[in-house]
Amino acid sequence: MFHQGCCLLARTVLTVAAVGVALIWAVPGSAHKKAETMTLAELPKGTTSFGAAVAGDWVYVYGGNCGAAHRYSTASQSNAFLRLSLKDQTQWEKLPSGPKLQGLAMVAHGGKLYRVGGFTARNEEGEPQDLWSTDEFARYDPAKGKWESLAPLPEPRSSHDAVVLGDQLYVVGGWMLQGESKRKWHKTAYVADLSQNKPTWKKLPSPPFQRRALTLGICDGKVYVIGGMQVQGGPTTKVAVFDPAEQSWSEGPSIHGSPMDGFGASAFILGKDLYVTTSSGKLQRLAPGSDKWEIVQTFRPGRFFHRMLPIDDRHLVLIGGTSRGRGRLKELQVLTVSPQRAAARDGS
Repeated sequence: MFHQGCCLLARTVLTVAAVGVALIWAVPGSAHKKAETMTLAELPKGTTSFGAAVAGDWVYVYGGNCGAAHRYSTASQSNAFLRLSLKDQTQWEKLPSGPKLQGLAMVAHGGKLYRVGGFTARNEEGEPQDLWSTDEFARYDPAKGKWESLAPLPEPRSSHDAVVLGDQLYVVGGWMLQGESKRKWHKTAYVADLSQNKPTWKKLPSPPFQRRALTLGICDGKVYVIGGMQVQGGPTTKVAVFDPAEQSWSEGPSIHGSPMDGFGASAFILGKDLYVTTSSGKLQRLAPGSDKWEIVQTFRPGRFFHRMLPIDDRHLVLIGGTSRGRGRLKELQVLTVSPQRAAARDGS
């Protein structure tokens, strides 16, 4: 249910243009509801379970699944590596690619992109599924225009997520697929120091859960592990928190909604707050020191197995994913965060 005092409706009008999708929205909290306009090219294909990150003035997207839900093959998986200029915003540019992957994570640090894990389908369309998680860890330098292989993950992993805190890259959740072998749900988590030219993996204290299709975020110097699918009990809205200083796990406040709101959600920090978007179309916010999430607005269509990224200090963009009733989505959607609240909290 929505808390009426803090739920704001983002009024988004989409107009398909030759160059992409024109997005018009009202600024939540604005006294005059002044409209803003931004044009963002839609994805070439509706895609789910891909990696995405913002580095510099570019949005980057890698891989994903472009076929029917739960039907995986070499034909339905993507190895497309694309980027969209946040200055031009009208056309996706193709970049040097790599293996076909979905269920991967991708993050940005120091102007470079890091791709972590994922799984590949080795079967053709119509054949029995033959799915394999990978231990690949690779870095892309836009200045050089090529991928560089780094120290592999200690275990093949997919359906996990990754996040950067300072120079540290954290990887949590997921499972290991090995063809006809039984799927192994991971009980481990790792960290790599990206300040090193050749980062290596260090094992973290074991998480007190086993979940996949989760999302990671940062708030108040801690790593938040949000939602996911459990080994038993189905999807969940539970949140776990890892404190790097104490090297310990604790329980955090659950996000709002039904268990499905925690399945395939996406999270990112903007300013000092952590935001998450869910399949029911809720944008939720957790402020540092708070013990509960706040629903700040709703959006349509709701998405899951998408990616949400900040494109400046006031706007979040939703990329790809799937929606109940509409299927895979190509259009990008922009959500506006109230600048008044951020300014007041910063004392300005």
